[in-house]
Amino acid sequence: MNLEKIRAAGRAVVDTEAQALTALAERIDGTFDEACSTLLSCQGRIIVSGMGKSGHIAGKIAATLASTGSPAFFVHPGEASHGDLGMIKPEDVVIAISNSGNSPELLLILPMIKRMGVPLITLTGKPDSPMAKLATINLDVSVDREACPLNLAPTASTTTTLAMGDALAIALLEARGFSMDDFAASHPGGSLGRRLLLRVDDIMATDTAVPIVAPDTLLPDALMTMTQSGFGMTMIADHDKRLLGVFTDGDLRRAIDQRVELTQTPVSNVMTVGGKTITPDTLASDALDMMEHHKINALPVIVDNNRICGALKMHDLLASGVV
Repeated sequence: MNLEKIRAAGRAVVDTEAQALTALAERIDGTFDEACSTLLSCQGRIIVSGMGKSGHIAGKIAATLASTGSPAFFVHPGEASHGDLGMIKPEDVVIAISNSGNSPELLLILPMIKRMGVPLITLTGKPDSPMAKLATINLDVSVDREACPLNLAPTASTTTTLAMGDALAIALLEARGFSMDDFAASHPGGSLGRRLLLRVDDIMATDTAVPIVAPDTLLPDALMTMTQSGFGMTMIADHDKRLLGVFTDGDLRRAIDQRVELTQTPVSNVMTVGGKTITPDTLASDALDMMEHHKINALPVIVDNNRICGALKMHDLLASGVV
């Protein structure tokens, strides 16, 4: 096996597809604007269809549209001609994909879609193809050649088609003012959803699980509270649960270095005044970033007037799957 030849082949593919994408960028023009306007005015759903490799690309484009605020789904053209055409309604918009623009399965159903009055956007590599001529709007996704050395396997052409689909989806996202909260609402599962949806108050410790002592608590008792809680710290609060400071392992080491009489010293004498805090409505992912940045393993959670309502530790963030 010649590794140099293998690497050269891989680089040639990437170079060919990069050149195809550069050429595609120049075709984001008035026709692209028309396609976006048509999709934005859609009162129903965006139906994306394609056969073979184009079908795989169509499925991904439909998924990207749906997850970024433009309701969409994939319809297989072969199944459409056997009943699934009933899934398409007059208020919908159809995006049909074929590099050749001559896919028999699509050409069979597109005239019926046109008769329904459904706007048809095609993504083809041949602007003079039968599909392009049937289209309300045709987007040119042609390439000079495939990245395949035989110029046969769909490679550069599928890459440009996918990029055009992404361009449509993100342009629509921008036009709709689609926000991070909107994105989170459609991604409740997996680590992405947790990063966008999970907040501190969903995972923080509350009530008796929160390590709190009074400022006149002697160090041995404060240490017992800290150890039992598993937070590696205890909070010091007044009688209204307003945070005065925190006592951590680091504060204990400093007290020992300073030869403090541990058994007779109130915790308020050696605590860190104030300290880093967080609010319950903060995203858990932001809390994780803050804790990593400041190299701390636990945080007091406070509300108005610096009142303690909970505590958050790194272990709970990691267990929640935010990372």
